[in-house]
Amino acid sequence: MMEHLFDTLYGVGAERLSFAPDFTGRAFVLRRPDGNLIVYASRRLAEEADGLLSTGAFARQYINHHHQAMPSCDWVCEHLSAPLFGPERERRQILPHCRMVGGFGDRELHFPDFEVIPTPGHTAGSACFLWDDGRRRYLFTGDTIFLKDGRWIGAVLNSSDRAAYLDSLALIKTLAFDVLVPSLAKGQPFHQTDARETGRQIDAMMHRLERGADG
Repeated sequence: MMEHLFDTLYGVGAERLSFAPDFTGRAFVLRRPDGNLIVYASRRLAEEADGLLSTGAFARQYINHHHQAMPSCDWVCEHLSAPLFGPERERRQILPHCRMVGGFGDRELHFPDFEVIPTPGHTAGSACFLWDDGRRRYLFTGDTIFLKDGRWIGAVLNSSDRAAYLDSLALIKTLAFDVLVPSLAKGQPFHQTDARETGRQIDAMMHRLERGADG
């Protein structure tokens, strides 16, 4: 069932994760006058078709790294007319799972209110999305930063680039945003923040990564 989180932000397709059963993954609907966006992916989106359609017309779906590629992205493209955009560096890993219409590689504005910011580390093509709805600035971090009962956590895999991860966290620390919105969370699916809280959480993450921890 769709979750109305803020004025123009909805959670959708919440599902327990087999690799982390204490955590819930979900996609998000960004309700916009120029066409809604879906950020991230979920295997349960088709089950929530009526709710999705009730929010208005869609423009695109965005995933921030190849782990989010799944057949439901094709369903979104076909039934909601929202083609998939993902990291160009990971196109080869994405295409076996679904079609990818558009890519990104640099920091760039895709819409006046929606910015793509590369943040490699978790994977080579990982990116964050910064959305300003006029009231709040939301940062969508995927798995680069996720939530465990309000604590910001990273996901350093064997294939991750720890040095790049640290550089990306340093960049995220400089961004101005009001709400952190990861792709998975234990507890509340978002975290309201300010510059001081962001700095505190990022510093703690960087300290853990510098000591060799996984997140």
